[in-house]
Order: sequence, then C-alpha cells, then structure tokens
Amino acid sequence: MTSWSKNSRSRRNTATNQQAVPPRDGLSKVQGQKQPTPSLPSAFNNQRVGIFLDIQNIYHSAKHLYNSRINFQELVKSLTKDRVLVRAIAYVVKSDTAAGEESFFDALRKTGFELRSKDLQIYPDGSKKADWDIGMAVDAVRMASSLDTIILVTGDGDFIPLVEYLKVGLGKHVEVAGFSKTSSGKLKEVAEPFIEIEKIPKILMGIKPQRTQR
Repeated sequence: MTSWSKNSRSRRNTATNQQAVPPRDGLSKVQGQKQPTPSLPSAFNNQRVGIFLDIQNIYHSAKHLYNSRINFQELVKSLTKDRVLVRAIAYVVKSDTAAGEESFFDALRKTGFELRSKDLQIYPDGSKKADWDIGMAVDAVRMASSLDTIILVTGDGDFIPLVEYLKVGLGKHVEVAGFSKTSSGKLKEVAEPFIEIEKIPKILMGIKPQRTQR
C-alpha cells in the first residue's frame, strides 16, 4: 500500500470521528440547560367521584362535639375539589318526633344530595335502631364500576370491610371523611386518605339556642 493511500485513509477516519463526537463546549451547554418538562393531562381532574354520606354519624358528631351543624355545600365542594361529581347520596332516618326534620332534608336536596330514607325502628323494649350500614355498602359496591374514587363520609368502623373490598377487590381509590375524635382508628388507617372534617374551612355552623317563650 502506498504512503498516499495510508495518509488519505487516516484523514478520512479523523474526519469521521470529529463528526461523530460533538464539541465539548457545545455538549456542556446542552447539559447545563434545563430541559422543559412535558405537560401531561391531569388524571386527577378527570376522576369520577361518588360521595356516600352517613347522616346519622356525621350529624350527631357535629352536634355533640361542637354544638354545630354541617355546612353540606362546603363539604361537597371540599371533598370533590376539581373532580367530576357523579353521585352524592345521603342516608337519613326519619323520626316523627324530630323537629325541623323535613326542612333539614330539603336543605340536603338543595345541596345536590339524593336522599335514601328509612323510618326509625322502635322495638317493644324501647330500644331504637337507625342505621344504613348495609344499604350504603350495597350502593357503593353497585355504583363502583362507574366511579374512580369513592368517598365515604362516616366515622363508623363497621365500614372497614367495605373500604378494603373496594380497594383490593375492585381496585378503587377510597377516601373517608369524618370527625377525628369520633372516627374509628382502623378506619383512618385503611382510608386513602382520611379527611378530618373539622379542619375544612367554613364547615361548622353554630347552632343558635332556641328562644324560650314567655
């Protein structure tokens, strides 16, 4: 091989290597620049939410702990955030002796809640029963296929198996909202997350004392 051909091949290899490797100064500038983060659609905003409200538990907790009523409009707004509210159901128990019961139910409807109601059961021994545990659980499971997030508004530990089934069995995101002092400790653990109702701004409205007639 002639010296001319060797020199020519050497020059071609050198040129190829120089083209393959970018200049060191240029590389450092590219590495030093902050690369833009690609914008991704927010899955949170597209979540379909269902709220299941245990009125007996929440109403009496607010009354006995804080002598207050719940601002249900603020409750729904805070729990839903920017997500899509598909269903909001309140489970109530009717009692003939409760004053102002119907106006309370009307206020719930105006807030956007669907009402599930049943009569208070009074047994011969004087004991009373008023719970919606089974009905509320059945509705949550039945509607789960059309929801991404299920929000249970209760502090009742009887709902722990429901939360676990919705999460593990159906793969749903389950949030629980309740008053921290009257909510089951285990229920707080299995929820994701547990929302302390008393910390929601504007959520509690003081009960005005009734005026005595002279």
